[in-house]
Amino acid sequence: MSTELDPVIHSPVRLRLLGLLNAVDSLEFGLARDELGVSDSTLSQAAAALEQAGYLRPTKRRVGRSTKTWLSLTDDGLVALRAYVAAIHEITGL
Repeated sequence: MSTELDPVIHSPVRLRLLGLLNAVDSLEFGLARDELGVSDSTLSQAAAALEQAGYLRPTKRRVGRSTKTWLSLTDDGLVALRAYVAAIHEITGL
C-alpha cells in the first residue's frame, strides 16, 4: 500500500484544529484553544506548523483595546485535509 499520511496534519492537535476550522469560516484563538483543551503554547505551535505549510491563515483583529488572532483554513488546507481523510479511509477500508 502506498498511501501516505501528511506528516503536517498527522499530529492530533493539528488534525483536530483543521477539523474545527473546516466547520467555521474562522475561529478566535482563545475559543480554538478552549475547544481543543490545549495550552496557548501548544495551539501556537500547531498553528505555526499549519501556517508554514500554507494550511492555515492567522488574522489579527482589534477587539476593543486589544488585538485577537483569528484562525481560518486556507484552500490548500482544505485540499490537504480532504486528502488526509481519504488516505485514512483507504488505509482502514472504512
